[in-house]
Amino acid sequence: MQLPADLKTFYHLILKPVRGSNHAARMESFYAGQAEGYDRFRRLLLPGRRELWEAIETPAGGIWVDMGGGTGANLEYFGPRIGDLARLYLVDLSPSMLGVARQRIRRRGWQNVETVQADASGYRPAEDAADVVTFSYSLTMIPDWFAAIENALAILKPGGRIGVADFYIAPRFPADGRARHSWFTRLFWPLWFAAYGVFPSRDHVPFLHRHFDPVHFTENRAKVPCVPLVRVPYYTFVGRKRAEPR
Repeated sequence: MQLPADLKTFYHLILKPVRGSNHAARMESFYAGQAEGYDRFRRLLLPGRRELWEAIETPAGGIWVDMGGGTGANLEYFGPRIGDLARLYLVDLSPSMLGVARQRIRRRGWQNVETVQADASGYRPAEDAADVVTFSYSLTMIPDWFAAIENALAILKPGGRIGVADFYIAPRFPADGRARHSWFTRLFWPLWFAAYGVFPSRDHVPFLHRHFDPVHFTENRAKVPCVPLVRVPYYTFVGRKRAEPR
């Protein structure tokens, strides 16, 4: 029976106060009670993850860092490709989420996956470099997301890939060819998400395009459980690190 588990997850997601003296403590306060039911409840809430993983070529013998990887659910999108990697680091601040991830890793028998409790804005893998760095609905929960992207840029090898899927809002005057959002969209979603510690930004997309050469980019809208008649904007982005900065 899934209803009791869903109600528990809903309570911790919507109603339970988030407490903590720092970002790590607040993340654990938010996720501890919902970690076990997180994957099922978020399957419809967080679109574009499969699309993102399918848009990134798995580098044979490469290093992949998934920042804010939570329970490791994204790793399921690899399928057999995960065995092509030398090492995959699943980085998150929440011990509860990483505990679920470790259960998944043992169940799947992934010998090349390692969980790391660390901050995305400062973490560096043991190899000190990576072929791929991904953020799946984690940038909007990182207070200094500028630092997180700049850290990814520093970690990536020349030609390496960054992949991001997340909620966002468009600037009032977006670049030519980019999606335009109504005043309601630009006002409503930041207010609605802020109650849950999620901060959709108008700056994500321009910042990523400024620092990486786009390989894949889409802008879409998705349904949100319990919020009828409106659609939340989200994007997927895959970019290549330039051999020489502009």
